[in-house]
Formats: sequence, structure tokens, C-alpha cells
Amino acid sequence: MQQSAVPELAHTQTRPIHWVATATAVAGVVALSSVVQPGSATAATGTHTTAAPAVVAPPSTAGVVFPLHCGPAKAVVAKQATGDLDGDGRPETVAVVHCDAAMGTSPDGVYVVTRPSDGGKPRVVATLVDPRDRVTVTDFSIRARAVGATLLGYSSDAVPNCCPDLKTPVKWQWNGSAFVRSTDAPVHSV
Repeated sequence: MQQSAVPELAHTQTRPIHWVATATAVAGVVALSSVVQPGSATAATGTHTTAAPAVVAPPSTAGVVFPLHCGPAKAVVAKQATGDLDGDGRPETVAVVHCDAAMGTSPDGVYVVTRPSDGGKPRVVATLVDPRDRVTVTDFSIRARAVGATLLGYSSDAVPNCCPDLKTPVKWQWNGSAFVRSTDAPVHSV
């Protein structure tokens, strides 16, 4: 093996001053990048530009009159979820509502709330579950433009309100003119 005639090069050995110089250079680049910003992007394919669609807030349930008869008690929104159920680009709110009863479990109603395109007051446009059906709603969600829930109900009027004995998973999907209910699985006893 032949020995090099040149002594070892000084730059091949790292020393603390090299680390300080590197850190200073990196800090300078970071500081400079926060000052220098790229210009705004523009499309070069033509002269016509369109703005991104405005994000529309989902309708609130506050002040909505639900078709629920509670007598002296008030209606309570127990659960709600939002999503664009009909594909028009504006979200709807689906609310699970029941009467605020002092004792027992009040049956739930499930309502679809929307706001008119002119920005008017939110209103109920569909009833998915009528409280007269005597069911309680659990596992409530909106996924893939469908409303899903599990309904806890009763096999007969003889079953006390405290103890539902049927469990039914259901889904509602907009078909262009109405919400269509489907059952994901057979009804189970609780």
C-alpha cells in the first residue's frame, strides 16, 4: 500500500467549529425562508377562473320546531350529526330529539333539518323515526351520505318502557325524492 505524499487534509476531520458553522448556515436558511414567500399560484390554462365553492355551515337545531308533542315538558336534542345527504353540496343536520321527561325514558324522534337555499330559517324536512313508534335511538351516525342508527324497541305494548326487548340496526338513504329505510340485519332480542 502506498502512503500519500500529502498530509491528511484538515477538512476531513470534524471539529466543533464545523458544527457551529453548519448550525449557523441552517438557521440562516430557515430564517430566510420565513421572509421570502412564493407568489400566489395562478392557472395558466386560460383566462376563465372559478372560485372554490363556499363552505356552507350546517343548519343549527336551535329554534327549530320539531313535530313532537311534549305537553309541559320541552323537546331536547339528544344527538345530532351533519352531512350532505342529498348531494347538493349543502349539509343537512339530523337530530335525535325526545321530550325532557322527569322520569322514565321518552321515545326518540329522528328528524332531518335543512336550510333553504335563500338562507332562511332551518326547518324539519323529513321524519325518519316518529316518537309514536316507541323506540330509543343508539349508535347514531352519518356515513357515506346515509344515516345509520340502532333502534331499541318493544315486541308488544305489554313490554314496559324501561326494558326494550328488540334491537334493530337501520339505515336511511336519500333516493332523490325520499329517505328510504333499510335494515342491515335481522331484528334481535335484547
